[in-house]
Amino acid sequence: MARDPAPTSALGRTRSLTLSGAFGFTRLIVELGVLSSFAFSLALFIAAIAQAYVTIRAALGRLGEAETTKTLIIAAVEQADTLLIGMALLIISFGLQALFVGRVRNVPPWLHIESFDDLKQKLIGIVIVALAVNFFSVALEWKGGSDVLVYGAAIAAVILAVGTFSVILSRQGAARDDTHRLPPPDAHP
Repeated sequence: MARDPAPTSALGRTRSLTLSGAFGFTRLIVELGVLSSFAFSLALFIAAIAQAYVTIRAALGRLGEAETTKTLIIAAVEQADTLLIGMALLIISFGLQALFVGRVRNVPPWLHIESFDDLKQKLIGIVIVALAVNFFSVALEWKGGSDVLVYGAAIAAVILAVGTFSVILSRQGAARDDTHRLPPPDAHP
């Protein structure tokens, strides 16, 4: 006796709808991640602007003093660190949007994210610069002793590890691109 094919196709359609619904739900979750990353980025940019205003306003009455200049330099470096972290969060937001939902329009060409590896490479560069800026900020406030050397060595180790990872990642991407290229057409018939 032959089975009726209708139940299996109905089951297949139900499974397909369930999987499609699940994937649609993950897009919603990614959108929430995009929005939260964007919100944190915006908050950090606003905080950096507000802190700059407060610091500059307080320094205006004491311009020309050596301590004021040092305070302004430290505040400027710390603001750069905050802005870099905000930029990293903004890039994460744009990258997740481009990879999971759809391309973001009206962004500069360097911000177009084509793959997850592309997103990682962009973030690695910002992380390395943020770590260097953070160390510079600590070094400006350094009062002597060897503690800054330990901190600098730790940051250097992290930058070296992240840089090594970046080189390996770019080589894997280049190797993957080479294997997916079509061979050139023969010049000889």
